[in-house]
Amino acid sequence: MVRGYEGGAKMTECRIGIIINGATGRMGTTQHVANLLAIADGGLLLANGDRLIPDLLLVGRDADRLKALSAANGDLRWTTSLDEALSGPDTIFMDCSATGGRPARVRKAIAAGKHIHIEKPIAPTVEVAMELARAAQSAGLKHGVIQDKLFLPGFAKLLFVKNAGFFGRILSIRIDAGSWIFDGKTQA
Repeated sequence: MVRGYEGGAKMTECRIGIIINGATGRMGTTQHVANLLAIADGGLLLANGDRLIPDLLLVGRDADRLKALSAANGDLRWTTSLDEALSGPDTIFMDCSATGGRPARVRKAIAAGKHIHIEKPIAPTVEVAMELARAAQSAGLKHGVIQDKLFLPGFAKLLFVKNAGFFGRILSIRIDAGSWIFDGKTQA
């Protein structure tokens, strides 16, 4: 639908439905829902002048938690039925729910024709992960895995100095990493 003009050019608002499975979990709430809503606030400006607006469908097991999350964020759509969500018109399936069972959920999303965006790990084995990637590719679907940690400044610098030969021959390595998720409450 046409919303207005920006710089003299006609601008269209394009809504894109995103199913967030596991929306009430730590990653769903503090990262995916919050960040997608931040994008939805003004939309993502596309090269042709249109604005892409994420339209979220929250999915989880606990109706009370979903209802509260929905209400806290402007009455977002929600359901406790993944099958119901997958049978709807939303085009992207984002899985940030518990790792167990992810391959089965991804297979359902592929069968429903949804583009795939999931948390890691994809699957318990490389073989299963590759089978899922091939299935999504064969179905003509976009698919990706969240891999943000690979690009953290500390890890990038560590890789740089390793590749520069700074450490010499590495015999073993141990990295202890926590899982702190920035929620924007303690620090702006």
